[in-house]
Amino acid sequence: MSVEYWQWILVIGSSLLLFFLSPLAKNASEFFKATHRKKAPNVLMLTGSLIISWIFAKSITNAANLGLDYGIVGGVAYAGYYLSFAVAGLIIYKIRVKGGFSSIHEFLTTKFGKGAVALFSILICIRLFNEVWSNTIVIGTYFGDQGTQAYYWSILIFTALTLAYALKGGLSSSIFTDVIQMGLFAILLSVILGVIFTAEDFTIKDAATSGTWSLDLGLNLFFAALIQSFSYPFHDPVLTDRGFLSSPKVTRRSFIMASILGAICIIMFSIIGVYAQSEGFKGQAAVEVGKAFGVVILLVINFIMITSAASTLDSTFSSFSKLLAVDLNLGNTLKFGRLAMIAVAILGTIPVFLDAEILSATTISGTMVIGLTPVFLFWNTKVPKLSFYLSVCCGLVFGFLLVFGWFPEALKFSTGKYADLLWINVWGILCCMMLYMLPKWIKN
Repeated sequence: MSVEYWQWILVIGSSLLLFFLSPLAKNASEFFKATHRKKAPNVLMLTGSLIISWIFAKSITNAANLGLDYGIVGGVAYAGYYLSFAVAGLIIYKIRVKGGFSSIHEFLTTKFGKGAVALFSILICIRLFNEVWSNTIVIGTYFGDQGTQAYYWSILIFTALTLAYALKGGLSSSIFTDVIQMGLFAILLSVILGVIFTAEDFTIKDAATSGTWSLDLGLNLFFAALIQSFSYPFHDPVLTDRGFLSSPKVTRRSFIMASILGAICIIMFSIIGVYAQSEGFKGQAAVEVGKAFGVVILLVINFIMITSAASTLDSTFSSFSKLLAVDLNLGNTLKFGRLAMIAVAILGTIPVFLDAEILSATTISGTMVIGLTPVFLFWNTKVPKLSFYLSVCCGLVFGFLLVFGWFPEALKFSTGKYADLLWINVWGILCCMMLYMLPKWIKN
């Protein structure tokens, strides 16, 4: 049997298994808040769910490719984004315990009004919209080249199968299947690394000493990721929704553990790219390494992609559904929630048929929301409502400067591929902070 045949078995078989194992949500609380037998997720479930919902197919593809480009430095650079969990966990803990808020939307409505919530919700919708296509196109590349029938059919079928079990249980399905998917990810990654490190002429020392620790060879991205970690998590409801499911202490512990373990997972996966670099491979690192080790390892890598993409996709469907039904109060019913899932699945698949780039979905959206940094970092500081709009709009402006390449060269103090990203974020964050505080200073 051909590789493609086995890949179809993995996609269809794993999706059907998750569909039958997923709990059926019988009420809005189970569908939108992941309660199971009136109990919230524990530390283990929440940590596993957080990690696997962020180790999405595009993330591990990017990690492997950065390992190929920059050695282990590339993996560490991308792992910088996982500081987001610790930042979000600590701030959400304070928002809940000291502020008494039960959601991000309640906090923003109380402090900045409905207009601010509307703008924030638009940013979230763009993020969730991006999550659909940027993960499914990774799956497509394992079935055929972009533009081929096999590429498109694999994406459509994978999206439909994941949607099926998400519709069944909502966030309950998402959390439940995340734990299974996290276990599978850990096992499969161990298998791949075991094969790589038993290969000739490649050792742990080779992996650890690969790359050069300089700004132009990976650290531009690392520092940009650290800066974005103070805003990036708050425009991702896949992450923040999980911050309000369990008790504050369970949540804080889970987020901090997820920050450490998630970063380790990303660095470990980047070793696939480091190995590809040592062998002189070109192209998609994970695909090329899979081919080099034969059908079984290619299928194992493929299965990791399926697992991680499915976990993010079902979480995206659940979060979009909750955003419209609960946070924006458009219809807190199972029927409305399921219709919202179907809508984002269809709309989010449209860019698959356009020319879309995976990494840009992360870096550009991450820059556009840097204006959220002072909003959450200084959540307990009293400022006029204007502060929110000034900071968020300033972040959007810097995001567009990145998109169109309009940032002045004189304001960049390093070179290399991610110099634009780093220095736009450095200057952008300073401007956002100043504009956020400006109305308060003027008022005083």
